[in-house]
Amino acid sequence: MTDLLTSIQAALGLPHTPIPFTDRGALPSAFAVTELACASIAAAGQAVSELLQQQTGQRPVVEVDRRLASFWFATSIRPIGWQVPPLWDPVAGDYQTRDGWIRLHTNAPHHRAAAESVLGACADRAAMAVKVVRWASTDLEQAVVDAKGCAAEMRSWAQWQTHPQGLAVNAEPLVHWLDSQDEQRQAWQGSVAQPLAGIKVLDLTRVLAGPTASRFLAGLGADVLRIDSPTWNEPGVVPEMTLGKRCARLNLHDPADRAVFEGLLKDADILLHGYRADALENLGFGAERRRQLAPGLIDVGLNAYGWSGPWQNRRGFDSLVQMSSGIAEAGQRWQQAEKPTPLPVQALDHATGYLLATSALRLLTERLNTGRGGSARLSLARTAKLLIEHGPGTSEALRAEEEQDQSLSLEQTTWGPAHRLQVPVKISGTPIQWALPATQLGSHHPQWN
Repeated sequence: MTDLLTSIQAALGLPHTPIPFTDRGALPSAFAVTELACASIAAAGQAVSELLQQQTGQRPVVEVDRRLASFWFATSIRPIGWQVPPLWDPVAGDYQTRDGWIRLHTNAPHHRAAAESVLGACADRAAMAVKVVRWASTDLEQAVVDAKGCAAEMRSWAQWQTHPQGLAVNAEPLVHWLDSQDEQRQAWQGSVAQPLAGIKVLDLTRVLAGPTASRFLAGLGADVLRIDSPTWNEPGVVPEMTLGKRCARLNLHDPADRAVFEGLLKDADILLHGYRADALENLGFGAERRRQLAPGLIDVGLNAYGWSGPWQNRRGFDSLVQMSSGIAEAGQRWQQAEKPTPLPVQALDHATGYLLATSALRLLTERLNTGRGGSARLSLARTAKLLIEHGPGTSEALRAEEEQDQSLSLEQTTWGPAHRLQVPVKISGTPIQWALPATQLGSHHPQWN
């Protein structure tokens, strides 16, 4: 069993430096979720340290708090006098089929409509359950996917190892680096206190993994501009994930908005995107076009099921990848439960988010040195493989959250005041802090500061 941090450091080209994880305990799981949280956050912190070492000659010390890392993998915001909207649509969830289990992901209205186009309109889970149980798992998964919806049959890890997509993911690296010969010389504008000051991050990601990455970069002083379509919303995670960012909307099917987007991209240092593998290509903004528009761009992408194989363009989310890859089935056996048992947090999203941020930081460090851009690709399914193959973690429980785990500063969000948990990674001399509170999607104009 390899150490998770060592595996991540190797994949990201980081020195095999031990990084201390303070405090004790772990989230209860069949897998080493707390170790994954610590290792992915530690890698992001180490990438900051390496960037600063290149620029200043001094390498800051990094350490990660196990409890805070675990808590941040769930949620970091603590509202005062208001509540975050529900995370899940009323009919989203796991259902028994004729021969097993399936998960339907219906949080987006068009994804729910896709599921209901196959199963019929359902007011609640009880009505949905009556319809789902008539289907075989594989048939229903395919029918919902064909309808442009999101579903995943529960498979075991052994089954995933023989599935064409599981085999494809096994052959992929944790981070797939792609070199660029485009040069865009740039002087470092940052400081030890704000290493990413002056860096423009164009954020085309949603829900959790990509927004986790851009939130971390914003905490280091980057100017993060998130772009959503005119109709997209994710109310249950927006207060958690828009911290430190400005959020605008563009319709990339509209010529005027496309022109605005091209202007933003030309000035961007880093592009984060989390659409399906072929989505930007279909919009006319494939990898080659992005390079033409923005020579020297740092281009970091993620998707759910990997970048090769028959499912590379399939819609997917953390909870679906857990079902497909054997995590939920292993959890069920571990807990001796009657139904699929996912990880206690959406760890594939959060961990992949920190790995995305780390990849962007590694490419930025390289660009500040050579002038050349580059790109990296990651996937939730490949992160799942990393976690599964590591095996079980410690069984010692974490101490419960306490008031002193929260930051003293008040965040005035558009929903009301809130505290954030203290940041789980410490980088000496570099406080991770955010200039902007969480805000609604579409609150800003699509322009750089």
